[in-house]
Amino acid sequence: MELPPQILVLEAEPDTLGFALYDAAEPVVEARFRGAIRELGAGARFDLEHCPDGNGGSWRIEAGNPAQAVEELLRWLEQHPARPRLAAAGHRLIHGGELFTRPVPVNSGTLRQMDALVALAPVLLPPQLEALRTLIEHRPGIPQVACFDTAFHHDLPMAERHYAVPHAWQDLGVRRYGFDGLACESIAEALPERLGRAADGRIVVVHLGRSASLCALHGRRSVAVTTGFSPLDGVPMATRSGAVDPGALLYLLDQGVEPRRLARELHFESGLKGLSGLSGDLRTLLASRQPAARLAVDHFLHWVHRALGAMAAALGGLDALVFTAGIGENAPRIRRRLCDLGNWLGLELDDEANLEGRGRISPPHARPSVWVIASDPAAQVARHTMRLTAPLIEETRPHG
Repeated sequence: MELPPQILVLEAEPDTLGFALYDAAEPVVEARFRGAIRELGAGARFDLEHCPDGNGGSWRIEAGNPAQAVEELLRWLEQHPARPRLAAAGHRLIHGGELFTRPVPVNSGTLRQMDALVALAPVLLPPQLEALRTLIEHRPGIPQVACFDTAFHHDLPMAERHYAVPHAWQDLGVRRYGFDGLACESIAEALPERLGRAADGRIVVVHLGRSASLCALHGRRSVAVTTGFSPLDGVPMATRSGAVDPGALLYLLDQGVEPRRLARELHFESGLKGLSGLSGDLRTLLASRQPAARLAVDHFLHWVHRALGAMAAALGGLDALVFTAGIGENAPRIRRRLCDLGNWLGLELDDEANLEGRGRISPPHARPSVWVIASDPAAQVARHTMRLTAPLIEETRPHG
């Protein structure tokens, strides 16, 4: 089986390397391969979720960090019977700061500029840049593109963008950046096909997954978002805290909590995991009868509902609500409970459509309408990569 040239998309985290491969052709649609190398360290495993021959699975490997994970991935691709040939690569990066407001080709100059942004995302950006550099080292001949989760929100209205802090802080880059932007961008591009002329109305995207945020769209542009300077802000997430009074963090620092410990616990030990003491996986919490699990789910719904009200206020009303990401697309109980809480906004669900979980899940007469639309940030990265590298890819195609 000979595959067309492929675009490799990577998303690295401290303990995980996500990957997907797409045909290097327009339009970019479903991934040929999709998976992740998880639990980097002594217990690393390769999880293949989708591939052309249907032979997925999970197996143990040796990969202690993102660089070794990239090397293992390349080794596996070389040994796969389909022998996918990489034509280009795209990288999902957490932060573009003020420098990067759109995807950019990776070269020595842009890479130096990305290094300068590490202070804005010291937990998440270093492993992503490590993966990027490793791929450059092992595949120096393929063009690579960096795509930034903050870029979609770059032009937030001034009142939404700024914190009420001294101007000197703003000069240091303290502002609301917003995150989950590639997922929101993929929803914004899908809206006309689903909603028609209503796509440019007042829409709230409820992105509920391991990362969670709400984004208000008007004219399919981001006008408000729950995340702020960092992806820690906003609603509680699987292991991230959501909004915490900065006074509490100053208090912890005064009590001798080390900044690195504070960062680690806010990113990886808080949210649903921290509140329940059990897990950051909502499926586990919904199945549990423990009071702490129930509290964590109720807390999560309360704050998402509260944020929904804030997003509707920022828009001056609500024409449509879109659920997306892992929880948003696959948890009908959560969608039902959130819409019940938001019935003051006019939210209604069709029970059968909600259980099916695709397309419109509100009755035809309901206003606002409620939808489930799958987001695919990796595909969005592949589209940007294809757009920026198409001439280079075309030059390398074999000509009969």
